[in-house]
Amino acid sequence: MSRRHQVPAAQVPAAGQRVLLEPAGHGIALFNIDGQFHAVADSCPHQGSSLCAGQVQGRVVQCRAHGLRFDLASGYLLNSDQLKVATYPVVEEGDHLYIVIEDSAP
Repeated sequence: MSRRHQVPAAQVPAAGQRVLLEPAGHGIALFNIDGQFHAVADSCPHQGSSLCAGQVQGRVVQCRAHGLRFDLASGYLLNSDQLKVATYPVVEEGDHLYIVIEDSAP
Protein backbone atom coordinates (compact mmCIF):
# COMPACT_ATOMS: atom_id res chain seq x y z
CA MET A 1 0.00 0.00 0.00
CA SER A 2 1.15 3.54 -0.61
CA ARG A 3 0.40 6.95 0.84
CA ARG A 4 0.39 10.31 -0.87
CA HIS A 5 1.91 13.17 1.10
CA GLN A 6 1.03 16.66 -0.05
CA VAL A 7 3.96 19.04 -0.41
CA PRO A 8 3.02 22.35 1.24
CA ALA A 9 2.68 25.05 -1.42
CA ALA A 10 5.35 27.18 0.28
CA GLN A 11 7.84 24.29 -0.02
CA VAL A 12 7.34 23.42 -3.70
CA PRO A 13 10.71 24.24 -5.27
CA ALA A 14 10.91 26.63 -8.22
CA ALA A 15 12.68 25.49 -11.40
CA GLY A 16 16.33 24.73 -10.68
CA GLN A 17 15.74 24.57 -6.93
CA ARG A 18 15.44 21.80 -4.37
CA VAL A 19 14.02 21.33 -0.90
CA LEU A 20 14.45 18.81 1.91
CA LEU A 21 11.18 17.36 3.19
CA GLU A 22 10.40 14.86 5.93
CA PRO A 23 6.97 13.36 5.23
CA ALA A 24 6.15 10.45 7.56
CA GLY A 25 9.70 10.55 8.95
CA HIS A 26 11.40 10.00 5.58
CA GLY A 27 14.18 12.43 4.60
CA ILE A 28 13.32 13.21 0.96
CA ALA A 29 15.09 15.60 -1.38
CA LEU A 30 12.65 17.12 -3.90
CA PHE A 31 14.23 18.61 -7.02
CA ASN A 32 12.60 20.73 -9.74
CA ILE A 33 14.57 20.17 -12.94
CA ASP A 34 13.12 22.35 -15.71
CA GLY A 35 9.59 21.92 -14.36
CA GLN A 36 9.94 18.15 -13.83
CA PHE A 37 9.87 17.04 -10.18
CA HIS A 38 12.12 14.25 -8.87
CA ALA A 39 12.07 12.93 -5.30
CA VAL A 40 14.86 10.78 -3.86
CA ALA A 41 15.95 9.67 -0.42
CA ASP A 42 18.18 12.40 0.96
CA SER A 43 20.79 9.96 2.24
CA CYS A 44 23.50 8.74 -0.14
CA PRO A 45 23.55 4.92 0.02
CA HIS A 46 27.36 4.95 0.28
CA GLN A 47 27.83 6.77 3.60
CA GLY A 48 24.67 8.77 4.22
CA SER A 49 25.69 12.25 3.07
CA SER A 50 22.83 14.60 2.13
CA LEU A 51 21.99 14.46 -1.56
CA CYS A 52 19.84 17.58 -1.25
CA ALA A 53 23.07 19.48 -0.56
CA GLY A 54 24.83 17.96 -3.57
CA GLN A 55 25.71 19.63 -6.86
CA VAL A 56 23.15 19.21 -9.65
CA GLN A 57 23.87 19.04 -13.38
CA GLY A 58 20.83 18.34 -15.51
CA ARG A 59 19.01 15.55 -13.74
CA VAL A 60 22.14 14.19 -12.03
CA VAL A 61 23.00 14.92 -8.41
CA GLN A 62 26.53 14.50 -7.10
CA CYS A 63 27.09 13.47 -3.50
CA ARG A 64 29.34 16.04 -1.90
CA ALA A 65 31.09 13.50 0.34
CA HIS A 66 32.70 11.23 -2.26
CA GLY A 67 31.49 12.49 -5.63
CA LEU A 68 29.09 9.65 -6.45
CA ARG A 69 26.62 10.76 -9.12
CA PHE A 70 23.01 9.57 -9.20
CA ASP A 71 20.35 9.90 -11.89
CA LEU A 72 17.40 11.64 -10.22
CA ALA A 73 14.84 9.85 -12.41
CA SER A 74 16.01 6.26 -11.86
CA GLY A 75 17.98 6.64 -8.62
CA TYR A 76 20.87 4.60 -10.01
CA LEU A 77 24.52 5.49 -9.68
CA LEU A 78 25.69 6.58 -13.14
CA ASN A 79 27.11 3.71 -15.19
CA SER A 80 25.91 1.13 -12.68
CA ASP A 81 22.90 -1.01 -11.97
CA GLN A 82 24.17 -1.99 -8.53
CA LEU A 83 24.01 1.07 -6.26
CA LYS A 84 20.74 2.95 -6.09
CA VAL A 85 19.13 5.65 -3.99
CA ALA A 86 15.42 5.25 -3.25
CA THR A 87 13.13 7.23 -5.56
CA TYR A 88 9.57 8.35 -4.90
CA PRO A 89 6.88 9.07 -7.49
CA VAL A 90 5.76 12.71 -7.61
CA VAL A 91 2.18 13.40 -8.65
CA GLU A 92 0.84 16.78 -9.76
CA GLU A 93 -2.92 17.31 -9.47
CA GLY A 94 -4.09 20.79 -10.28
CA ASP A 95 -2.25 23.15 -7.95
CA HIS A 96 -1.19 20.36 -5.60
CA LEU A 97 1.98 18.27 -5.55
CA TYR A 98 2.21 14.89 -3.81
CA ILE A 99 5.04 12.49 -3.01
CA VAL A 100 4.01 8.84 -2.99
CA ILE A 101 5.60 6.68 -0.30
CA GLU A 102 5.19 2.92 -0.22
CA ASP A 103 4.34 1.54 3.22
CA SER A 104 6.91 -0.89 4.57
CA ALA A 105 5.83 -4.50 4.77
CA PRO A 106 5.31 -5.76 8.32
